[in-house]
Order: sequence, then structure tokens, then C-alpha cells
Amino acid sequence: MTLTCHTVFKAYDAIKNAIVRTPTVRATRLSLNLGIELFLKLENLQHTNAFKARGALARMLALTETARKAGVIACSAGNHAQGVAYHAERLGIPAVIVMPEATPFNKIKRTAEFGARVEIHGQGFDASVAFTRDLAAREGLTLIHPFDDPLVAAGQGSVAVEMLEQEPELDSIVVPVGGGGLIAGMSVAAKSIKPGIEIVGAQAHIFDAVKSQIEGTRPHFSGASLAEGIAVKEPSAANIATIRENVTHIFSASEDAIEDAVFDLISHEKVVAEGAPGAGLAVIKNNLAHFRGRKVGLVICGGNIDSRLLSSLILRGLVRDGRITRLTFEIADTPGQLAGISRMIGEAGANVVEVIHQRMFQTVGLKQAELDVVIEARDIIHVRDIVTRLRDAGFTVKTDSDI
Repeated sequence: MTLTCHTVFKAYDAIKNAIVRTPTVRATRLSLNLGIELFLKLENLQHTNAFKARGALARMLALTETARKAGVIACSAGNHAQGVAYHAERLGIPAVIVMPEATPFNKIKRTAEFGARVEIHGQGFDASVAFTRDLAAREGLTLIHPFDDPLVAAGQGSVAVEMLEQEPELDSIVVPVGGGGLIAGMSVAAKSIKPGIEIVGAQAHIFDAVKSQIEGTRPHFSGASLAEGIAVKEPSAANIATIRENVTHIFSASEDAIEDAVFDLISHEKVVAEGAPGAGLAVIKNNLAHFRGRKVGLVICGGNIDSRLLSSLILRGLVRDGRITRLTFEIADTPGQLAGISRMIGEAGANVVEVIHQRMFQTVGLKQAELDVVIEARDIIHVRDIVTRLRDAGFTVKTDSDI
């Protein structure tokens, strides 16, 4: 079977009564800030909070009765795993899921909760594939590949069908890219519905396998990406061929830019997204001149970000925005100094979050003390006002950004 617009529409007809028709909404605040018309396809509201449930269901519905009884197996860092496990349980199909060792705990837990047998193996997706294929052969299981399968890609392509029904005036659609199944399926569907539409791929710079293959350059494989859902070193050859035919650009974004974008989605649109859609927004922000004057759709392909990681990301975002700041004082080691500082900060409309007052491990004089005060302010302008007030009152104070 090959991926065509016919297979996408057929897959959509098969799955549409068992999936969520997720909304495509205008990102009001981001549109205002970026100067473009931005629309978000909220696949984080899909079953298992990711688009992967579409392709998993499309593939399992095509199984023979014998294959259903034997069971299925999948290798995934999380979202495909949950999609397979969810629909397998719903259809009464035994499922085994192989997950890399670095998979976030919440994804492992949620996959097991759907009744799948979870096997942890390998240092990453690519390292786990051989083990998965061997296990499938030993136990007679059908492999449900996350992206190297035309039926899976066809199911993912249903995202584009819905987007263009909901917002037919879209000029561009930005799609996160890992193994290429989502963008392959979406590009085939979108081009058949609206031939002039532009499809743009978004990758993490340190996992830019598709971009490097399209451009004939050396990939940048280094470290762990926040966008672990698209951290794939070996994309599907069939998907690459489809991308060459249908996709206008593949852009990549740094880890810092992806982190900023995930924070923007939370703070501006109240949308919880993982790193992969963060790469999509980061690509848009980095290439605003390209998207200016267009109606742009972005697939929020998943929302399964680890809660501890999300907490750290939010705090780091607040620090970057100046809403949480550390003030370092050199004060006389006499009573009342901390009380005076706290009073001035409160009178300026900020909140004291944390105080570290130590005398032993410091570089100041014996009769002085070093004081770190972490404050919560409105923004960086508010911080500057507070620092000015403190300095005018005679305090020696520094900030992390050296205001």
C-alpha cells in the first residue's frame, strides 16, 4: 500500500467515529504579539492527548481477525505507545509496548494504565527498534510502527482534513517532524484539498534528520531534546519521498527557542504542549518574515509533557520574563536590615518568595552579610523600578541580569 489522498480519506472515514474531532482555534494573544493570523489545531485534546491515536487506530482496524487475537507491538517514546495501548484495549487486542529507557515516567505510567505490557529497553527510539522487531517475531505480534507505515501516516493525515474543514482559508500549515508520518499524511491530504497551501516542517536543531536529508547536509545529533517526541535519527524513506514532493520548507529550532515557545503557549494561550509543538511555534517565531501576511495553522500535536519538567520550564520562563528575580545585597550585619528590605519590596508591589541570609560562605567583610532575596514582580520594568528604589535608599544590590 502507498500513501495517497484516497488512503487518507478512507482512513478518516474508518476512524472518525472513534476519535476526537479536535478544535482549530485562533491563537488571539500570539497572533497579536507575532503580527500574523495563527490558528492552533489542538491535538493535545485528542484521546491520550496526542495525534498518534489516529494512526494507531487506522492501522489496527485493518488487522485480520487472526492478527487481532495474536496481539500488536509498538516501539515509542510515549505518544504512539499510548495511542496503540488505548485503542488496543478498546478493541480487545493484546498489546506490548517497548519504550526507551529515557522515556518520561508519566508516559510509561499512562501507557501501562491502558492495560498494555510495557517493556523498557534501549537508550532511544532507534536503539529500541531492533529489540521490538525481535520480540514481535518471537511472539507472533503485529508491529504497529509509529511512522514507517502508510496506513499509520494516512490516519495522521486526517488532522489536515479537519483543519481545512474548520479553517479553509489557511495559507500555511506548520507541522512538527520526527519520523515524518504526520507531515507526510497531512501534506498529501492538504494538497489534495487545497493545492496551493504551503506545508512547513519543524524540527529540533539537534535532531534535524529530515531537514538534513532534504538539504543534503550533515545532521546535528547531540544530547537530549525537549522535543523528545520528534527526536528521531532515522526517518522513513517513504515519508522523505512524500516530503520532497509536498513540503515547501523544513526549518529547525534551538532548544532554548523550543523552551520559550512551550512557555509562550502556556502563558499566552493557556495551552499545555510538549516540546514537539514547541518546535513548531519556535520555527514560526524565528521566521516571521516568511509567514507575515498569511493565515498560519500550527499542529499542537501533543500535550504529554512531564509535570516536573513543566514546572521547571514555567519557573525558568518566569525568570526570563523578569517575573521572578533574585536580588543579591551586601548589607551591614546588624539587626533590622532584612526587615527594611522586605518592607520596601512589599511597598513597591512585589512579593518575597525566598530569602537566603548567610554569614559563613561569603566574600564580603566580617561585619557585613550577603543576602539573596528572590522576588515575584509584574515584569522586568517592575524589577528595575524596585532596584532603583532600593539603591536610592542606600542599599548595594545586584540582580542576575545586572540591572
